Amino acid sequence: MKTRQNYLEMVVHGIFLLLGLVTVACVLLITAYLVISGIPAIREIGIVKFLFGKEWASTAAEPKYGILPFILTSVYGTAGAIVLGVPVGFLTAVYLAKMAPKSVKEIVGQAVSMLAGIPSVVYGLVGMMVLVPGIRKLFHVPDGASLLAAIIVLAIMILPSIIKMSVTALEAVPKEYEDASLALGATPEETWFRVSVPAAKSGIAAAVVLGVGRAIGEAMAVMMVAGNAANMPSLFQSVRFLTTAVASEMSYSSGLQRQALFSIALVLFLFIMLINAILNFFLKGEKRS
Repeated sequence: MKTRQNYLEMVVHGIFLLLGLVTVACVLLITAYLVISGIPAIREIGIVKFLFGKEWASTAAEPKYGILPFILTSVYGTAGAIVLGVPVGFLTAVYLAKMAPKSVKEIVGQAVSMLAGIPSVVYGLVGMMVLVPGIRKLFHVPDGASLLAAIIVLAIMILPSIIKMSVTALEAVPKEYEDASLALGATPEETWFRVSVPAAKSGIAAAVVLGVGRAIGEAMAVMMVAGNAANMPSLFQSVRFLTTAVASEMSYSSGLQRQALFSIALVLFLFIMLINAILNFFLKGEKRS
């Protein structure tokens, strides 16, 4: 009986190991494909002209392949979405995990789940029909399709990830921590923000990382509200992100233009990997300390 149980454990362990190796292999294959497909264009265009060029004109008589506007737009757009979305998502998570009555928590939790299930094209459609005209009228600009519209849409789209994961992390904090804080005379609010939140910091940070990945990788909704013009980033000007640059031209691209789009995908992939590595480094540093 014991031998049979050991055999089953070995089989299950082997299955889990195989699935883990498949995941790693998928990442390595994607990385290798992007490197092989993206390096030729960078080599032909020149890495300095490609990364720091300010003009993208892939279909012109004398094509130019500078992606600095796309890089800066992605950085500004993601940073703006995080600045707007993280405080709202974090405070909502604290409210749901620690303050909200059970009925309110269930209603808001269902609403957050529905928000997570809405397709990105629906976000883009609502933004294009409501948000873009609103920005045009409110700020008296020629066109509301702008970086600001993209930031607002992305901030809304990352809320479900931040809220759900943060609530899970906060609810996992042992109740003894809070009881000890309250016994020492701390108020409930002080306990939540000085005991529960630091104890759940890793889970909340993981939620932020997931939100960053969602914001950086979004294409359809951003394309519909940002105007999709290859301009240097400005809050009330039409812009193009790294993701939308690939999505908008891949269908009709060929030759060097197609290779350059793969190079953009490679830059985007490395950008996301760099952000994840930096955040994981700081998280592991905090755990070691």
